[in-house]
Amino acid sequence: MGTKHGVRPRRGRPRDPDAEPRIRRYAVELLLERGFDGMTVDDVAEAAGVGKATIYRRWASKELLANDALAELFDIEIPDADTGSIAEDLRHVYHDALVFVNSKRGQALIRLAVSEANRDERSAAIYRAFLDRRVALTKKALDRARARGEPIRSSVDPVLMVQWLTGVFIVRALTGEPMPAPEDTDHLVEFTMRSIMED
Repeated sequence: MGTKHGVRPRRGRPRDPDAEPRIRRYAVELLLERGFDGMTVDDVAEAAGVGKATIYRRWASKELLANDALAELFDIEIPDADTGSIAEDLRHVYHDALVFVNSKRGQALIRLAVSEANRDERSAAIYRAFLDRRVALTKKALDRARARGEPIRSSVDPVLMVQWLTGVFIVRALTGEPMPAPEDTDHLVEFTMRSIMED
């Protein structure tokens, strides 16, 4: 059999444009439900209605899939902000973070991080990657603020800026205390601003 009118017939099933977001969504759900060890590529494929080959064509390992899925979750739930003011940038990011950590998904994620990060190096690497991304975004926000002429202290450490708020979430998860509420956003922003702005 040849081609008709010089056009080759297409073989195989057409590409599913919704496959990647669906795979990420189910990967996150299974990760939060079962932990890293309990999440399998087989189960993600079955839940997403795709073959394992579809997943492995996009992600070479379960670790890469989990990392990508969680990164997208964070980017959706806690997007970066560029408002033209470091205080407003922080206000947007902190508010979204507080909404997230008070949600069922956010609380499940923090519990998972606390329980698995010290037990499983692969899990720890996933959370480190998230924190590294947040540090990079925070550094960019500080650089933008300095370029606008905002009086940011030269000693400000974006790593500590990310870790202090993350640490609050982890300590409260460990002790069973309620997470700071979205209504606490202004208070937390004020606390941060006092530490990063020149007197």
